[in-house]
Amino acid sequence: MKPAARVYHTFAFAWLASKAAVLLINAVTFPRLRPRPTPQGGPRVSILIPARDEAANLPLTLPGVLAQGADEVIVLDDGSSDDTAKIAYGMGARVVRGQPLPPGWFGKPWACQQLAVLASGDILIFTDADVTWHAGALGAVLHELTASDADLLSVQPRQDNRTLGERLLTPLVDAAVLSYFPYPFITLPQPAATVANGQVMAFRRPALEGAGGYALVRRELLEDTQLARRLKARGGRVASAMGRGAIGVRMYRSYPDSVRGFSKNVLPIHLHSRPLLLLSAAAHLAVYTLPWVWPVPGARALRVLGLLERTAVALTAGRRTPADLLEGLLGPLTPLLALPVYLRAARRRVRWKGREYKQ
Repeated sequence: MKPAARVYHTFAFAWLASKAAVLLINAVTFPRLRPRPTPQGGPRVSILIPARDEAANLPLTLPGVLAQGADEVIVLDDGSSDDTAKIAYGMGARVVRGQPLPPGWFGKPWACQQLAVLASGDILIFTDADVTWHAGALGAVLHELTASDADLLSVQPRQDNRTLGERLLTPLVDAAVLSYFPYPFITLPQPAATVANGQVMAFRRPALEGAGGYALVRRELLEDTQLARRLKARGGRVASAMGRGAIGVRMYRSYPDSVRGFSKNVLPIHLHSRPLLLLSAAAHLAVYTLPWVWPVPGARALRVLGLLERTAVALTAGRRTPADLLEGLLGPLTPLLALPVYLRAARRRVRWKGREYKQ
């Protein structure tokens, strides 16, 4: 075997082996939410929903949130151009019109900061408008928050992908968390050892306020992980859990929506380094796509392992329908389909929901 081929062979198999090890660790250790009754007589709970142009999602998701038995549900209408406020009000939520975005703030941190001030709860749970709360979800979150003794519990909702366009890229959210970050690593006290998901973030109020609230991350597109890291740096404890049958999400309805959505976060995930972004794209192409188009060393084994990995991620996340498991067949194409995400992310500015942000 030539030296270049040997290097490639070693790199590709080491990459896949390390991800398989992380998946195995998470399959054993990553907490899963289990639906439970909402406890009575405990801390006051506020569920807080920042919403901008969410008229399509709220009729599907808000009833489940309102049925949880929280002490209050507040929807902040963040300058929507549709009927977000009208729909939320008509369904029984408390609706507040958000203040204009001030200089120096990005949209979601500003919306969450306002919600934190408005809320009266001892436990503040921020959840996105596209997240579905099933029966017993609040009880599950509160139980896990107590069991983990955490100041912040973030939840990885189970993906609800229904069309081929949704399945092309959206499952990479699970792959990013479950095959790169072993759960014991996430629970370490070091701030760098932190991953969080802003789709569901449950804070103990004193910890959030003591850390400085969302003002800490006012100019962050990856505000969830950055806030968790800064809370941990101030002595807070951070934990995570998989939503499984308690909490789900339907993030994007098409491949173009997925490209737009992911492109706003990919550069921060790569430490705002465009060279690292380029290396990441090249590595994924080399490991998952190249063995199918070039007779690289160990090509057959790499093909099989690459196909199995995404199926293993789906199983670990609790996505077990035949269509979910067959997503593994998309593995060789995924790095190619992700290229538009990398290209958009490399730009100096990104747009999301009508707002432009400098990276």
